[in-house]
Amino acid sequence: MRGIVSRLGSPAPMITRLPAILQEDEFLNRALPAFDDAIAPVFATLDNLEAYVRPEYAPLDFLEWLGGWVDVAVDEEWTEAQRRRIVADAARLHRRVGTVDGIRDTLQLAAGPAATVEIAESGGTSWSTEPGASLPGSDEAVVVITITVPDGDPADLARRFERVAASVVPAYLPTHLSVLVTAGGA
Repeated sequence: MRGIVSRLGSPAPMITRLPAILQEDEFLNRALPAFDDAIAPVFATLDNLEAYVRPEYAPLDFLEWLGGWVDVAVDEEWTEAQRRRIVADAARLHRRVGTVDGIRDTLQLAAGPAATVEIAESGGTSWSTEPGASLPGSDEAVVVITITVPDGDPADLARRFERVAASVVPAYLPTHLSVLVTAGGA
């Protein structure tokens, strides 16, 4: 959490904004610095506003707020680096929600760089010069997701990844998700 920065100077002291005759007034020279102290944090925030809305630089308590802007529920189990990356990539990923690549990339971010995400989907499109040729995919509409991670509780991880998958897999498609843990790392 941010706090008060001691001796934070104002970039535009109020005394310098007064006419020259008032700048010499003893009372104003003693009173106006109190207002400068009060307004200095406002100047500092406005001067650094970009750092508050960029996930790479935003204070940790702002990440959840920024996540709300891009419809990402920040999971407390994610590392700080994962949180920042997921919030930063959310807009790009939202454009690809429902696609195999979008599902894979979203789950890869949630699972971490050491994980492997495999997606098998039943549908497909194709064309053939032969009339009556067999169709691609399978008859059952389903998305099968297999995530391999180096460590963790498979049941707990499956619950977390199911929440993420539910946000990116089309609602009409049944999803089968399994988590495999490799003993001793990948």
